[in-house]
Amino acid sequence: MILQIICIVTLSKYSKTHEAFFSLKANEVTGKINSQYSRFNNYFKLDEVNRQLAIENARLRDSLKSNFIASDSSFKTVVDTMIKDTSNRYRKYSYLPANVVINNVSQQYNFIQLERGAKQGVQKDMGVVGPLGIVGKVVSVSDNYCMVMSLLNRSSKVSAMFKRGKEQYATNVSWDGKDPKYLTMENVSKAVDVKKGDTIVTSNYSPSFPSLLMIGTVVDFKTDAVGNNYTIKVKTATNFNTIQYVNIIANHYYEEQHKLDSTTIKNHLKSIGD
Repeated sequence: MILQIICIVTLSKYSKTHEAFFSLKANEVTGKINSQYSRFNNYFKLDEVNRQLAIENARLRDSLKSNFIASDSSFKTVVDTMIKDTSNRYRKYSYLPANVVINNVSQQYNFIQLERGAKQGVQKDMGVVGPLGIVGKVVSVSDNYCMVMSLLNRSSKVSAMFKRGKEQYATNVSWDGKDPKYLTMENVSKAVDVKKGDTIVTSNYSPSFPSLLMIGTVVDFKTDAVGNNYTIKVKTATNFNTIQYVNIIANHYYEEQHKLDSTTIKNHLKSIGD
């Protein structure tokens, strides 16, 4: 064996032909080993890669045009320059990256716990979106953690609309507690031209979510018992079994919208009572 090794080394050293042959074989072997090692090593780096992608997604979402609104030029307003861009538009939404620490999909009322809380800027009623679509809404907050009511919760209702068409008919999307891959849209007017494959997105009516965020796609629809409306089956864009990183959506005008809405309802009820 020793003599064979010496012969191989000698041949590869002094013969150009054999040197090229052995070099090629060595490269093939080391290449395969390096490839397997790289795949093995990359597998254990997936968590860090996902974390970096979540941060990058938050940065990209922050730069979307839909997160800004134009200022009213008839008034002079003093604002914090951190929420105003160079085009004199005001930032309405910001995105805060967070990682999932607890996620339930097997219950009737499922919740998701995120590792980001009040100290990191999270507040109740903020929307939550994943890499592929919306996830739910924040319902409780501690210093460093928050609980999210998942879309897979019987109490969850999100205002949704059809992305296709000029009408963009809007109604609530909810979960019936059965299959975690599908949501339901009820009371959709038969005047709407519903087609399988239609994209369902968030509407303009929810202060927790910007409009046009992905919810899912229509896979089936049928006429309800009365016969005037459709009940639509929507496949969720988010895979709730594998979600690890999300973005929490901060609406900088939420308090103003919520306060106005509550005050209007309160005054209306009071006027009826009087």
